[in-house]
Amino acid sequence: MTGNIIDMKALPELLFRLFSTDKVQVIEIGGGVQVMPVKADAEDTSLGSLVGLFAGDPNMSVEKFMERKRADKELDR
Repeated sequence: MTGNIIDMKALPELLFRLFSTDKVQVIEIGGGVQVMPVKADAEDTSLGSLVGLFAGDPNMSVEKFMERKRADKELDR
């Protein structure tokens, strides 16, 4: 994988050239961002639809989810 350092103002133009779809999925992962193309006929596979109880909570990160899960296990003991 190659990497480039670009000015933030150039980001929309770069992304537009890289993806031939109308929509992209953006996921924050460990301080980075993952951008994936979404096909027009694809079903909703966003993280919000997968986390059930925490769906719609924009502040729920994987780290926070795992922290809550560990806390729940401690309470069960």
